[in-house]
Amino acid sequence: MLIWIVLAVVLLPLVALALAVRPVLARLPQLRRAAVALQRRATEAEALRETAEALQQRAEGVQRQLDTAQQRLAVIKAKRG
Repeated sequence: MLIWIVLAVVLLPLVALALAVRPVLARLPQLRRAAVALQRRATEAEALRETAEALQQRAEGVQRQLDTAQQRLAVIKAKRG
């Protein structure tokens, strides 16, 4: 009788654990695909961030050129009139 009680105390939690872990193990392939997709998106986001920074620097350079051109135009207009 004692053996049955010990087996029940040991085996029932193991069965419960196996039943709890089973759905997680069944979803592992989905989770792996999701992780790969997220990694790909992160890589794309990093590339886009670098492109955005380069465009920002270029826009700042163009803005400086525009400011210089406007100053020169103002000087030319002031000399003429």
